Amino acid sequence: MPRRPLRARQPLTSGSPRRAKPEEEERPPQRLFPAPGPGVSFDRPPRKGDWELALSGDLTDRQAEIMDQLIELPRGSAGTLWFDSPGGSVYTGLAMASVLRLRGLRATAVVAGECSSAAILPFAACERRLVTRHATLLFHPVRWHSEEDVKREEAVEWARHFDYMERDIDDLLSKLLPMERESLEKWTRPGKFVTGAELVEVGLAEAVDLFAGDLWAQTGPPPRAKRTR
Repeated sequence: MPRRPLRARQPLTSGSPRRAKPEEEERPPQRLFPAPGPGVSFDRPPRKGDWELALSGDLTDRQAEIMDQLIELPRGSAGTLWFDSPGGSVYTGLAMASVLRLRGLRATAVVAGECSSAAILPFAACERRLVTRHATLLFHPVRWHSEEDVKREEAVEWARHFDYMERDIDDLLSKLLPMERESLEKWTRPGKFVTGAELVEVGLAEAVDLFAGDLWAQTGPPPRAKRTR
């Protein structure tokens, strides 16, 4: 049986490129990443930027929105809460402070304008608190206001309950800040506007200077203490 002559293969040159297979044409190009340095594992993805939320306006009007945002955050994650709020219902402030603590959110509070009344509760629940000297915080007792006509018995019960809440919220604030109860009562009764500079002076917050140094560095995480042998 005669043998077929062998055909010489044509060399691949720039003028004769190799034709890609159909599956290769449809495959998207892969991105190349630099290899990690010594001791770096592939187990965890690169860390994304920390979250940021704004607590602004009347907290009661935005209660559902803010609570949903807080619950959607990963447990134990770190981020920044920007404050510019006159407050709202004490129950709303209490709920936000409780969620921050119960979910282990490592929040840094930054008062950009005002942080008053019920807004002080989530502010106090933050792990770190930053203020400018121009910031304002209004401390005052728990207030009861109702636009509905209530019976005498109901009014008596409301008065009893708010007397309890007034003392309970003061206890909670004194632990969260932390601050001596006697010193706190000087602000809450009958009420006082406390500036950011005053808050820094008593050690309840750190100062942020809008006109000095690296602003990002001022609001970023504090430097870690060096280990000593």
